[in-house]
Amino acid sequence: MFLPQTYAAALSLMLLSMLCWGSWANTLKLTPGYRFQLFYWDYAIGVVLGALAWGFTLGSSGSSGFPFWEAVTHTPAEAIAYALCGGIIFNIANLLLVAAIDIAGLAVAFPVGIGLALIVGTVSSYFVHPAANPLLLFGGVALVTIAIILDAAAYRRRESTAQATTTRGIVLSLVAGLLMGSFYPLVAHAMAAGPTTPSPGPYAVALYFSLGILASTVPANWLLMKKPLDGKPPVDGSGYARAPLGWHIAALIGGVTWCCGAVANFVASQSHVNIGPAVSYSIGQGATMISACWGVFVWREFAGAPNSARTLLVLMFVFFLLGLGTIAVAPLY
Repeated sequence: MFLPQTYAAALSLMLLSMLCWGSWANTLKLTPGYRFQLFYWDYAIGVVLGALAWGFTLGSSGSSGFPFWEAVTHTPAEAIAYALCGGIIFNIANLLLVAAIDIAGLAVAFPVGIGLALIVGTVSSYFVHPAANPLLLFGGVALVTIAIILDAAAYRRRESTAQATTTRGIVLSLVAGLLMGSFYPLVAHAMAAGPTTPSPGPYAVALYFSLGILASTVPANWLLMKKPLDGKPPVDGSGYARAPLGWHIAALIGGVTWCCGAVANFVASQSHVNIGPAVSYSIGQGATMISACWGVFVWREFAGAPNSARTLLVLMFVFFLLGLGTIAVAPLY
């Protein structure tokens, strides 16, 4: 399998992870009026296809560890269980976060959910595999968290009528954040070598992780179709068959894109330089700012917004770049 041998290569993968995680949701804009629960069926399949594509390409080349399929067939049961559980936990968190955004609004749900996930995921991953300078790492996380809060404040200033913040929306955001920050340590455990067994590697773990997402989508998404948490009417499953082919393709691309970010992140965390899962996860969660860039510069979401919102956006990007730079240099000191 391929693993990066230099810090520059590993950093490139982490930035790719951030770009993919912050960009996949653009595919939702290609399916206007399509309920997210219906979109999610193809999205989950796309995640598995992405894991297979990485496995049979980079996972089957290079000189590190086992080739992809050999690693898949020789992965210990304990590592498989960790990877599957990581996928299940992430998937539930992702579905809850989307419901929270519908209830409480992006300006509340996203900073609460992703901000909490960033803190929980970084701290717990660091304890699983301590690597990099902790002062720089956690200082950078604090700066990125401030940037996420500024991003939320900018969205609130932009909205002329902000959605009402309900207790249910905040609770869902908190639960989603705790779960979203908890899946990565499980993935790190799955990729770790045992006392008598070598590491299965990030590509094999990514496949089992994606299978956990797909398997949990069936009961979780079916339940959300019957009883949506956002208060909207139940989702009619026949809408999936009536959807245009382009919408199904867009959802598949969304899943493949998210998976590309996940595999790049997993691979970077296992590089032969002092990266570790905490640094890799922290940089990947900068995806919130990538999403903001799409909204500001491509979709023009802040056209006509008040000057105060634009000022907050400038500060958001400043804190984000400072935090990202601090985290990026943490492995070097």
